[in-house]
Amino acid sequence: MTEHAELARRFFGAIERGDAAVVADCYAPDATIWHNYDDATQTRDENVAVLSGFVVRTRDRRYTEVDLTVWDGGFAQQHVLVATSRGGAVLRLPAALFCEVRDGRIVRLREYFDPAPVDAWRKDPHFA
Repeated sequence: MTEHAELARRFFGAIERGDAAVVADCYAPDATIWHNYDDATQTRDENVAVLSGFVVRTRDRRYTEVDLTVWDGGFAQQHVLVATSRGGAVLRLPAALFCEVRDGRIVRLREYFDPAPVDAWRKDPHFA
């Protein structure tokens, strides 16, 4: 189970650093990523593209209030994502992710959050 905690730290650390290659490597090639807010499923490459767009729009990203739980088949993390846009608008997004892990990679990720803070962040006059 320690390896699942290390994978979680590697995955979230890569997002904080904006390292799309490491994020992609944390996923199995056939990984599926599901979001509660749109009930849609993405492929690994689609998800990495979205994360890359997020990185371009932000000057920093960090996870706070982290609560990580691991088990034999994966891990779950509840956290608050705090990100600052290039223009200085601050996003504070509480979320929870549940990840199934096989052979050291994420094969299924389910992400839960309310999209309202993201919508408000994008409308902030300091977003740009």
